[in-house]
Amino acid sequence: MDDERLNLPIRIVVTDDLERSRITVCFRLILAIPHLVVVALWGIAAAAVSIVLWLALLVEGKAPRALQSFVISYLRYSVQVSAYVHLAAGPYPPFGGGDGYPIDLEVEPSVQQSRGRVAARVVLVFPALLLVGVLGGGSWFGDVTWITSRASDSGWTSGWSAAGVAATAAFLAWFSSLARGRTPRGLRDLIAYCIAYTAHALGYLLLVTDRYPTSDPARVLPFAELPPHPVRLELADHVGRSRLTVFFRLLLAIPHLLWLALWSLLALLAVAVAWIAALVTGRVPMALHRFLAAWVRYAMHVGAFLFLIGGPFPGFVGAAGSYPVDVAIDPPERQHRAVTLFRVWLVIPALMLGGAYTAVVWLVALLGWWAALFTGRMPEGLRNLGAVSLRYTAQVNAYLFLLTDHYPYSSPAVRDRPRHEQLELDLSADGI
Repeated sequence: MDDERLNLPIRIVVTDDLERSRITVCFRLILAIPHLVVVALWGIAAAAVSIVLWLALLVEGKAPRALQSFVISYLRYSVQVSAYVHLAAGPYPPFGGGDGYPIDLEVEPSVQQSRGRVAARVVLVFPALLLVGVLGGGSWFGDVTWITSRASDSGWTSGWSAAGVAATAAFLAWFSSLARGRTPRGLRDLIAYCIAYTAHALGYLLLVTDRYPTSDPARVLPFAELPPHPVRLELADHVGRSRLTVFFRLLLAIPHLLWLALWSLLALLAVAVAWIAALVTGRVPMALHRFLAAWVRYAMHVGAFLFLIGGPFPGFVGAAGSYPVDVAIDPPERQHRAVTLFRVWLVIPALMLGGAYTAVVWLVALLGWWAALFTGRMPEGLRNLGAVSLRYTAQVNAYLFLLTDHYPYSSPAVRDRPRHEQLELDLSADGI
């Protein structure tokens, strides 16, 4: 993994300690206004410089180092400001950027680049910019526009999806940081991933590098961790896809979607019974746990098939280990009655972030559909990002359906770390 990360020309460096000053958190947006003005003005200048770079690369096939250094300085500064605004970092960033900030970039520019890819750069970067729009890492003015446009909108669930993953995670981190004086690591890592991918896409667009940005969380943020959790992603998918089943994927999924809707009605009744049982006995009966766990797995299988994250046609019973994109669910455990009693309210932050993750998985499906249709393969980066989104959704479902009282963990990490290597974390306090 370290070798894969070193191969990336733009790499994020995170040395943040998660500690936050409540005063600066409370007034974070106001404090950031001078930096936002500088970033906007510098961004205009960087765009103008990139046009000169574009002409130089077309004519000579080689970029002037001074111009690239100007754009790189802009990228590093914008990353630091974005990290500050989104609460991924604590200290006030220096104007113009500087070394030693808790969220920073390492950049190895591509001096020589392919003239063909340079000429078509604005077209080639379009899919990456779509993903940037959904992730939202660095789109401060886009977030402000969303807030004003949604002020009178009653559809708050779709609104949170439109806000972007980074904005939603920052909103939740704001409350957590005010209450506890620190940002949860899962949210910090998720925001750092969004910021890093945005930097990759902008670096490609502004001709700093000729390498197309990868969306693979395992490469963009290889140090992200998953603590032990009763609901874990099991990913054994091969990225090859049949073009025929890809083309008709939505039609093929209709029987599963109908069956999932019917099963969901029964699952809601089972949850009501499980809720009463958990309040009385402190745990969910084994029969109800198996039934609800099968529903969570089946929903995962259907989502993976529908969104092209998995290849084969899934079964209809949600059997464990029956699909290459699956979740392992631990047996019933004793649960806190207070957490069970207020479960519907406690899950609201996770549902908000789940809505943002849902927007990601829909875009993954759209981009993956075109890629798989032409190449017969689902891009591994998109597959992994989609799998992470589904894993979080499965953890939200498991928490809401009383399979566990461990809170969903928002980190974009793809794989669980081995238990013997992982320090014990307080998931209930640091789970978002």
